[in-house]
Amino acid sequence: MWRLLRSSLLQLGRRGSPSLLPPGALGSFGVRPRTVSSNHAYSTGERNATKSTERFPLPKEEDLPNDIAELMKREEAKRGFLPNVLKVMSHRPVELRAFLAYFSAVVNKETGNLSMADKELIIVATSVANKVPYCAIAHGALHRMYSKKPVLADQITVNWKMADLSDRELAMLDFALAVCRADTITKEHFQKLEAHGFDREDAWDIGAISAFFAMANRIAQFTDMQPNLEYYTMGRTLREKEKTK
Repeated sequence: MWRLLRSSLLQLGRRGSPSLLPPGALGSFGVRPRTVSSNHAYSTGERNATKSTERFPLPKEEDLPNDIAELMKREEAKRGFLPNVLKVMSHRPVELRAFLAYFSAVVNKETGNLSMADKELIIVATSVANKVPYCAIAHGALHRMYSKKPVLADQITVNWKMADLSDRELAMLDFALAVCRADTITKEHFQKLEAHGFDREDAWDIGAISAFFAMANRIAQFTDMQPNLEYYTMGRTLREKEKTK
């Protein structure tokens, strides 16, 4: 799903074109949700899980830069819903552009030995360590879709060291979590990766993903970013065409 953002990024530099969005096309995007008790911040009730944030005002559609408004329309059309991360970060359009560009650079790169399932596994494990529901749940959904393993992300959420992981995946997460915790990185960390087929460029990729999401996790925390309800069920069952393969 995030691969689709890369094509959208190509449009971000365009200026001056009129917005294609009719008023209200993004539903509640420009409306601040009603107050929800902080005691229920982790609730999956529709009223809470679909809210984007209450701590920072969401811009009105007509106040968005044209490229951001067009990005929102494309992403909502592709998914059937608009991820709350885009809603929340549209409060700072310049930072949203930089966020998406760096995300694409470290996650959507097509070189190296990390699969998309590997990358999403790193994101889930580090987001769980940072106690951030939005990133853990959203990327848990993406991991299920890429890996075709509907239970593994849930196992990672409980205890990654006891999850059904290969030695290679364990070594990858061990390094990612060391970066996430800001541990002192030593040559032994690299040696463990090399023993499982990762080279230094792969180590950079693992570290960069962990570091980027440490930043993303903090943004999700202080903005009170909530997972969209759709993420909870995505990728949990195989589609019919996948069952017949």
